[in-house]
Amino acid sequence: MSMKSLHIIKIGGNVIDNSKNLHHFLKDFTGLDGYKILVHGGGKVATQLSETLGIEAKLVDGRRITDIETLRVVTMVYGGLINKNIVAQLQRFGNNAMGLTGADGNFIRTKKRPVKTIDYGFVGDIDERSIDSKGIGKLLEAGFTPVFCALTHDGEGQLLNTNADTIASALAVALSDLFETTLIYCFEKKGVLMDVNDDDSIIRDIDPVKYEELKIKQIIHSGMLPKLENAFTAIACGVKAVVIGHSDDLGELKKNKPFGTRLSKTV
Repeated sequence: MSMKSLHIIKIGGNVIDNSKNLHHFLKDFTGLDGYKILVHGGGKVATQLSETLGIEAKLVDGRRITDIETLRVVTMVYGGLINKNIVAQLQRFGNNAMGLTGADGNFIRTKKRPVKTIDYGFVGDIDERSIDSKGIGKLLEAGFTPVFCALTHDGEGQLLNTNADTIASALAVALSDLFETTLIYCFEKKGVLMDVNDDDSIIRDIDPVKYEELKIKQIIHSGMLPKLENAFTAIACGVKAVVIGHSDDLGELKKNKPFGTRLSKTV
């Protein structure tokens, strides 16, 4: 018996912050065949609200420190404002979405990041036992589309801010036991590019061998490296493929046209 397909799609702030882009993306997302899960971060709204409330954003090496005030803001924005707006729009397109944090249904339980040189505050780290894949599977089988925001919990009553890319990857790995999972990261480029200055120089397919070649030639470096490292780790753990592309082009998948860069075990 062949496994049912599941797309897990993560969208970033560049989509969330633009209502026209978001509308277009959610319409394309609804049109995808098979089971689907959407994962989203927060965009600029959390920063704007923090400023309005007089709460200073604390960053160390570009990473946000989540103190209790910041956690309150991201809970309001990620779990409330953004999540419920997305759910309402998906319902409009006939997609029976359900907005969730990791605490809902106890679907994603994390551990508070231990303090080493830096105290990141109320930040949750995912491990291999964090995801309740059976519970989420039941939700999908019942006809719902889960929409997860970047909040999890520790099982002791504490919500925790958790990286949305990491949540999407962990969901894809955990659910690959039950479904044929494809993980899609929508970001501001059309894919992995041969030439950063040429938006149309998309590398359509990358396998582990080609990845090593591209690293040696320094075509892939800096910001793209952790994204692709995580992608190949997910593939090694059972995910069928990871696709990186622009949210505007997601509709190409429905038309069986190439979309973004596809990372898999073999090209």
